[in-house]
This record gives sequence, structure tokens and C-alpha cells, in this order.
Amino acid sequence: MYGLRKVEKYFPGVHALRRVDFHVNRGEIVGLVGENGAGKSTLMKVIYGAYQPDAGGIFIDDKEVRFQNPRQAMENGIGMVFQEQSLIPNLTVMENIFLGYERQFVNFGVINWNAFAEAAKKQLAKVKLDIDPATITSELSFAQRQLVDLAKVLTIEDRIEGDLVILLDEPTSVLAREEVELLFGLVRGLTKRASFIFVSHRIDEVLDLSDRIYVMKDGAIVDVVNHDEVNVDSIQHKMVGREIDTEYYREQKQKPYNASEVLLSFDNVSLGTRYKDISFELHPGEVLCLVGTEGSGREAILRTVFGLEAPDSGTVTIKNEQVWHFTAEGGVWRGVGYVPRERKIEGIVGGMNVYENMTLSQMQNFSRAGTLLESNEKAFAREWIERLGIKTPSENKDCGGLSGGNQQKVVLAKWRSGGSDIILLDHPTRGLDIGAKEDVYEMIREMCDAGVGILLVADTLEEAIGLSHTILVIKDGEFQKRFDGTPGSKPSLYDLLHHMI
Repeated sequence: MYGLRKVEKYFPGVHALRRVDFHVNRGEIVGLVGENGAGKSTLMKVIYGAYQPDAGGIFIDDKEVRFQNPRQAMENGIGMVFQEQSLIPNLTVMENIFLGYERQFVNFGVINWNAFAEAAKKQLAKVKLDIDPATITSELSFAQRQLVDLAKVLTIEDRIEGDLVILLDEPTSVLAREEVELLFGLVRGLTKRASFIFVSHRIDEVLDLSDRIYVMKDGAIVDVVNHDEVNVDSIQHKMVGREIDTEYYREQKQKPYNASEVLLSFDNVSLGTRYKDISFELHPGEVLCLVGTEGSGREAILRTVFGLEAPDSGTVTIKNEQVWHFTAEGGVWRGVGYVPRERKIEGIVGGMNVYENMTLSQMQNFSRAGTLLESNEKAFAREWIERLGIKTPSENKDCGGLSGGNQQKVVLAKWRSGGSDIILLDHPTRGLDIGAKEDVYEMIREMCDAGVGILLVADTLEEAIGLSHTILVIKDGEFQKRFDGTPGSKPSLYDLLHHMI
């Protein structure tokens, strides 16, 4: 059995963990839920050895242990699959799987690549992933990379004799339903050798997979529930400390958009095999959602609008001007803001603080004669921190150290504060808890009221239906069906699925 007893963790201005008692039994799957900022990530990092507790203890089979780093934790059978993944994109799959443990394949200074590949195939077989281990990791889909990450963690079992404890941090956040079911099947099959701690904001998935569920709020465990005793409404209430707004997607605040003006138009636009002959218009105050399965072309359309990918044919017009040159700089100049799916890679700059991230797209507004006016930047950031309710000790906090929901608010603040009137949202609520999602939905309605046009790729079909004025279904890169999303006459899940698959 693995456990924590009365664990405390402090950061400057933050009491991150408060007398946390937590344990996972042999072969058990334990769920962990809570709002962004509740302390889940800190708890996971203490378990994994990335942080050391300031008080309390960590115990394995009633023997107290103390890990100075993740490698020591791994040597004791503890591994972690990260939400943002820990793989190095330009390395091969096999190099990622055995990163730091390559010496076993070296003889007299020469790497035995055949042995390297065979060992990697053995690990990939554990997660039922049939790919060439010499493949460059960046060429894989997100779901494949997630399985490679799990295979990497499972190499621990070949190095230790005891049981494993594997931490899964939002492993399903961008997986399709069939991919989630595959992952869950693998996890259940591995419980003969490993225990799992599963962190997710999708409570239905936590209920489906977990034997017990811990609920966190403000750094403390506020409840522990067995699988057969779970009440979803009760868990949500304990997570956020208040009743959940029954008007979850703020449909009552959805107002008609300005159909007489066009902010963005696609006219028979195509891009290789990604999408073909796509046409639509986006108006001020409109939420237009692109719906489709993974790889249907939705994300590529957003990246074209921002200027990251140039189309092969067709006409893209932004604010009555045809776009000829596609660059991100040009997108920003045209007033387009982009909130990407992988916010830690493309949304924020880790290592830069909150105010630097907020002002990154509008540095010209905070400089004079080539000198940055840092005090103006900070004052500006404090205003938006208060306006959006961003939980951070100060504007000087490293943005990479914020919770996912607060990072997302920083990215949204960056574009809204810069005056962007076309906002591209690619899975904007991925990895966010129910309270943070409500905040994002409220911001979307406020942006619409201000005349912003929003092009959305939603995290779920329910989210797409609840938020959108207009829904376009894309299948295999081609337009299938347009739905009107007026409150009271919104399409059903079946209506969308019928045209998606």
C-alpha cells in the first residue's frame, strides 16, 4: 500500500496542501477530482518526487520514504503519465521510452540498435500499440503519444520487483471515445501488477474507472467516496463549494449576432488532404462551432485563419480584406487571437511570468523609445487578473506554475486585452474543472456581447450545442451539414453524430 499522512506543502503566499491523508491499495484505481488550483497537481508532484513535503510523511507498506527527485520515485515503482506529455518530439519512440536508461543497449561504446528496437517493441506491446519504434515521436497522433508515454512508464516494472503506482494526469483530455475505452481497458488489465491514481475533470470517466474517489478543495481532502456510493451532484458541490449553475452553458445569455457584418469568410478553401472546399462566414457576436471527429480538419481550419497554415486554393477574407500572405504575425495584426489546444506548448511561454505572457502580443503598447515600461505592464496585468478572477499570488508568478484553468484565462486575457475581435478557441476547456469551465463560458458570452466573433472547436458535443449560434459539421475534411443553434431549437447529439460518422 502507498500512502501520505498529514502532508503539508507551502509556496510563497500559497498553502498548497493542508494535512492531506491519501492512500492507494494494491491493484486499486483511485480517482482524484477538484477544481483547478485545488491542489491536485501539487499532490501528484509530491507523490512523484518532484516536490518534497514540508510536513507529514510518505509511506510504502508502512515504511516511511522520502524522494529527492522523480528518479528516486521511479526506482521505488512510482511513474507518471503527464497531461501535457513528457516525450521529446524530435527523438524516436524507442529513444523516448528508454530515455535515461540507454546504457543497457551499449556495448564497448556502441549502441545495439536492434536490441534497442526489440526492447521498445516489447514495451509497446504492453499498451497494444503496433508502430515502428524508430518513428520520430512528433509524427504520431496525440493518442499514440499518450500510449508511448504509458509504455515509457511501464518500463519501471522491468527494473523493480515490487508493485507499481502509476499516476495518470488528465490522460483522456483530447482522446476520442474509442481511444478512451482502449486506454481504460489497458489500465484495468494492468491492475494485476500496478495501482493507479487517475486525475480527470471528466467526472463520468472518474466514476467509470475508479474504485474510490478523493475530492479536493483549497489544498485539502474534503471527501472520500467509494465507487458504489457516488453522487455526482454532491461531488461537484464539494469541488466548487457552491451550487453549480443549472444554466451551465449560459444559453439564456445567448443573443442574436450581427448578421449584416462579416468578420471572416472562407470561400471554397482547401488545404491538401486536411480539408477541401470549405465555405462559411463568421459574424460579430457569433459563436460558430466546427464539429467533427479527430482529424476531420477542424483544427487545420483554425490554424489557417490565424496564419499558421496557408491554404492551397480558395479565398480567405478577414474584415473585407483578402488574405494573401499567411503568417501568425499577420493574424495578430488583423485582430485574430488563437487559444490553442496544447496551451503549455503554444498558448503560454513557460518561464515567463503572468504579466509578460499577457502583454506578449502587444509589446508596442508598453514601450517608449525602445524601452519597456514594466510598471505599466504590471498595472495592466493586475487589472486583468482582477477582471477575470485569475488565481495567482501576483502578476510576477511564473505562468507555467499556474493551474490549467488560470493559464487558460491568461491566454484569453492576452488576446482580449489586445483588442482581438476574432477569437479562435481550440478545445478551450480541455483539462479544466467544472468551475473553471463556467468561467470560460461566461467569458465567451461577454465577448459575444462586445461584438467578438468566435470560431470554436469544442471539447464535447454538449459544449458545442450549448455554446454555439451556428454549428458546421466537418467529416474527412469536407463540409457535411449546417445547424442553427438558436436557444430552443438547437440540434441534438444524434443530429450531429449522424453527419459526423
